[in-house]
Amino acid sequence: MRILLSSICLFLVWGCASYPKKNNLEARPTKSEYATLNPYFSDTSKDYLYKANLSLYKKEFSGLLIVKKLGAAHHRVAFTTEIGNKIFDLTFIDEDFKVNYILNKMDRKPIINLLKNDFGLLMKERCQIRNTYGLNNDTVYETESQKKKFYYYLSEKGKLKKIVQSNRTKAQLTILFPKVNGEQADRIEVIHQDIDLTISLKAI
Repeated sequence: MRILLSSICLFLVWGCASYPKKNNLEARPTKSEYATLNPYFSDTSKDYLYKANLSLYKKEFSGLLIVKKLGAAHHRVAFTTEIGNKIFDLTFIDEDFKVNYILNKMDRKPIINLLKNDFGLLMKERCQIRNTYGLNNDTVYETESQKKKFYYYLSEKGKLKKIVQSNRTKAQLTILFPKVNGEQADRIEVIHQDIDLTISLKAI
């Protein structure tokens, strides 16, 4: 009985542990400062073009995703079929967001909010660092926005490998950058842990 109670207590304590503790992140000295953590969509002279697959609640959408940086913290994201029919067209300026167009079957507030969150996070370059952690040779920066916490994993060479959005205890959204070429992410995987939404991007 005593062993059972101990196991239950251990489970409850571990279940309530913070994201850094659960993921073995080791605290490091930090400065609360703004820094560019994601440089992958920062060049205003480039059009970022990807072959895209989006899976949403068992519905599949595929085509071309185009990202254009138009100014400081100003991006436009358009997703079209390969023959040019629009699926959605979104504008991000700082914290402001505008839907220029969205396919009727996707024109639902929960879906729009997901697209706003995912692509807004993907486009965001500069963040205020709240805490710094280490994991093996990676440096992990914790940031916070609108009561959400984000963890940016950078390699030993300073390349962004992934972004994790979490609640207090567990990951809700993971963005992976498995293939990077200089300052461009050639492959991107967006994976939700608690809903049926994934986005796969491959640079053309």
